[in-house]
Amino acid sequence: MNIANNLAFVVFPYLMLTVFVVGHIYRYVTDSLGWNARSSEFLEKKQLFYGATIFHWGILLTLLGHAGGLLIPQKVFDAVGINGDTHTMIAYYTGWLAGGAAFAGSVLLLIRRVTRRRIKATSLVNDYVTLIGLVIVTGLGFYNVVFGHFYVLDSVAPWIRSIVTFLPKPELMLGVPLSYKVHIVSALALLGFSPFSRLVHIWSAPFTYFPRRWILFRRSVADL
Repeated sequence: MNIANNLAFVVFPYLMLTVFVVGHIYRYVTDSLGWNARSSEFLEKKQLFYGATIFHWGILLTLLGHAGGLLIPQKVFDAVGINGDTHTMIAYYTGWLAGGAAFAGSVLLLIRRVTRRRIKATSLVNDYVTLIGLVIVTGLGFYNVVFGHFYVLDSVAPWIRSIVTFLPKPELMLGVPLSYKVHIVSALALLGFSPFSRLVHIWSAPFTYFPRRWILFRRSVADL
């Protein structure tokens, strides 16, 4: 049992992180022209707008919540007056909002791809794998928020920090419920798959749009 636990929560995370880094470099070098989201907006716009908007806001808030809630040690929260119970309560309610939005958005995008004839005709197997992976990962995460109620601050959270600091402690995951373990493993698998999918477009987000200089248009009246 410990061997399986070590494979799942030591070997597999580092394998997927390596594929994630090397895969992105390889993809950029060999397929720079294909580094995009392969948008299907020109084929169907209305349903895409709702699904993509809900999903992107949900997944962005979810990632920020995971980073802040799991990577920052609880003692830091304690220092500012947020104890473990309060931290868990905040994670619960924000998980309902952000996790629910990410899951609902991914489901809407998958339904759109399956039911819209023009979208379906131009879809690749890779597109379905990506969306199904997102539905599974976000769905399991939302399930854990609603039904899990497992205290992760002394198990999953320190395990994640141990992976990041290259001092893995897989024993912390032994008592974690199965649904949490499957969520983590599926998220890592999607992370390793992402360099070879349309998900690479997240690294090309137009952040420079906001601080850019204004474009001025001046009306010129021709002399008659």
